[in-house]
Amino acid sequence: MKRLTSLIVFFSLLFTAPGAFATGPVNVNEADAQSLSRALTGVGLTRAEAIVAHREQHGPFTSVHQLTRVPGIGPRTVEQNLDRIELGSHAPRD
Repeated sequence: MKRLTSLIVFFSLLFTAPGAFATGPVNVNEADAQSLSRALTGVGLTRAEAIVAHREQHGPFTSVHQLTRVPGIGPRTVEQNLDRIELGSHAPRD
């Protein structure tokens, strides 16, 4: 019975929290909104779409801290995701 309960809990977590498992670093200058929302903590689809819109309107991010210019993305969100954010060949991470 204990084993069955453990399996149920495991599969419940597996299917109800897909964002809980890190997908690795994401290039904020190339990724689509769904990829951004899966890879970045505290960034849902709406904020990820705002990142893509900002990038399309203003060009690539040259610093990770430029993400704070996106509505809904603050310094804390950037700090929480420093190890998940890549800029590609556009600039150093700073």
